[in-house]
Amino acid sequence: MRDTARSAFVVAVVIVGVVAGALALWKLKVLIALLFLAFIIAAAMRPGVEALYRRRVPRGVGIILHYLGLAAIFGLLLWAAVPRAIDQVRAALPTSKAQVRQRAAETTGVKHEILKALENRLEELPSASELVDPALEATRLTFEILVGIFFTLASAAYWIFERDRAVALVTSLLPRNRRKVVQDTWQLIDLKLGAYVRGQGILILAVATVLSVTFAAIGLPFWILVGTFAGLVEIIPVIGPLAAGALAVGVGLTESWQLGLYAGLAVLAVRLIEDYVVIPRVLGDAVGLSPLLVILSVAGVGILFGGFAVLLAIPLAAVVATLVQVIVLDLNPADEDVPTVLFPAKDVESSSR
Repeated sequence: MRDTARSAFVVAVVIVGVVAGALALWKLKVLIALLFLAFIIAAAMRPGVEALYRRRVPRGVGIILHYLGLAAIFGLLLWAAVPRAIDQVRAALPTSKAQVRQRAAETTGVKHEILKALENRLEELPSASELVDPALEATRLTFEILVGIFFTLASAAYWIFERDRAVALVTSLLPRNRRKVVQDTWQLIDLKLGAYVRGQGILILAVATVLSVTFAAIGLPFWILVGTFAGLVEIIPVIGPLAAGALAVGVGLTESWQLGLYAGLAVLAVRLIEDYVVIPRVLGDAVGLSPLLVILSVAGVGILFGGFAVLLAIPLAAVVATLVQVIVLDLNPADEDVPTVLFPAKDVESSSR
């Protein structure tokens, strides 16, 4: 009886511990998502940092250079796009209720419906006193976003320094015959995530540029806004391209059905070139996921963790798929090739050991 009671107590403690741990992880899901994002950013930067380190540039300086380069690209995009986007919006949209009412009366069809909806929204605008609390809420949200960005970038920088020690600590707890496989699997996941992120960055810039120029050529209203949106939503698999096409067609239909058709064909052409030419050459089989797995991953992660986590759906699915291949299918991670995206990842990884 005493042994049975002791066993039951141990089982109960283990179950309670597992449940408590799961609840704690669920409560910390935002923190875990930010840490995972930091690991992805670190994986994308690591080949560049190591390439600079081979040229006697300290890793800390290399990380700062990467962040400065990212900030410079972001600032350049804002400088090039934001003023022109503001001019397009000011030129196309009415600025008062009277102008909205006048344009709504002068137009028909889809554009008339959009302007009527805008008129209704203007009628429902709150007073200045009613905006005080939302403004405070927006300020708090902005502060939280800035803290999250700083936390993510700082964690990515520290992970570049600490990853090898973390791998050594984990492998030291395992049997000797398993250590090499675990180390190679960890590095394979790191290489896949880095190649995927760098490739996605290239695709975002390319799609935004090509579509913005194309939309400007066919005379689409808000061409720089629609083109930039189409590039940014490339980061959201499956849903992003569909949303970009729907927006382009909708904006084109406010002018004419021909323009809506041209905008849709432009998005379709860019998407086909991207799927059959660019992605095979740039990303190759970086994550090794079928389209069905991509759709299921996006839907599952979005339902469980919310809209923000959709951005992490493919990297998370790639990690799980790699682990399944190694553990269940006995894949040798050391024999797997990862596409070169900006940096020869394999060579850089081997030089950092």
